[in-house]
Amino acid sequence: MFDFGFWEIAIIGVITLILVGPERMPALARKAGLFVGKLNKFLSKVKKDINEELKTEEIKEQLSMDDEKSIISDITNEAKSSADLFNQKDSEQDDSK
Repeated sequence: MFDFGFWEIAIIGVITLILVGPERMPALARKAGLFVGKLNKFLSKVKKDINEELKTEEIKEQLSMDDEKSIISDITNEAKSSADLFNQKDSEQDDSK
């Protein structure tokens, strides 16, 4: 998430120890840890929701493509049957002449 190295964290810890004092430092560290944990859970939930939404959109697109393919297939079949019917009637008229 953030790119903190050892020395950055050590400097923050020393400054916090000086400002807060050794008595309140453990409670503050515990609260900070809980906050970071909640933040990580929140971020992972947001990522999960975004990924699920993207998957849903992909499925919708695939379904619409499948619908379009089936419509095109139906139209093609209707055109073929109409052409066959036309050819059949045309051949019947040629036979009657």
